[in-house]
Amino acid sequence: MTRSNPLRFVVAALAALTLTACGINSVPTKEEAVNAQWANVQSAYQRRADLIPNLVSTVRAAAGSENQILSNVTDARARATSINITSDDLSNPEEFQRFQDAQNQLTQAMGQLRTVVEAYPQLQSQGRFTDLMTAVEGTENQINVERIRYNETVQDYNTEIRTFPSIIGAKIIHGAEPKVPFQAAAGADQAPTVDFGTSFDAGGAAPAAPANDNAGQQAPAAAAAN
Repeated sequence: MTRSNPLRFVVAALAALTLTACGINSVPTKEEAVNAQWANVQSAYQRRADLIPNLVSTVRAAAGSENQILSNVTDARARATSINITSDDLSNPEEFQRFQDAQNQLTQAMGQLRTVVEAYPQLQSQGRFTDLMTAVEGTENQINVERIRYNETVQDYNTEIRTFPSIIGAKIIHGAEPKVPFQAAAGADQAPTVDFGTSFDAGGAAPAAPANDNAGQQAPAAAAAN
């Protein structure tokens, strides 16, 4: 009996090492890291959504004639907040794309809102408006940071479940599926604009941007994560 105890210990230790090497622990650990970072992404998006109603109300008080633009922002916000992505959806490319498209549409609507500001100088002189715009822009930068971190954790997880020996535990025990990263939108390699130099004409149509104007850029700050 005395001799068998060390042997059992060695066998148990080898078994534990084998299970660990096969991704029994590493796969769920990395998946939880993805889920946690996704929560940070959602929090940043929610922060932007929370700021928008106050921003729209402030603009409406000074630029009530721009009802179409304000309605576009409100409607885009409603669509963006109506799509909820769970941790299970992170492996669903179609559902994830719906979420990303809705957020991109909201970013585009916010870009339209920015273009009317120059026509209403009283807005730029209001401390409340300035504070709200600063908060929104800061939140968009935070979205960008959190999306970068999310894509990094997704890359780490997807690599783990596809490489030996972790692929054994990933497929046989956990049934792991790759997570979907954020994809870059057109123009995402350019810096987000904070130029309010372009205004709408009386008919509500946006004029063509001059060569040195970035106001037409619609890529969300968050998409720079890719």
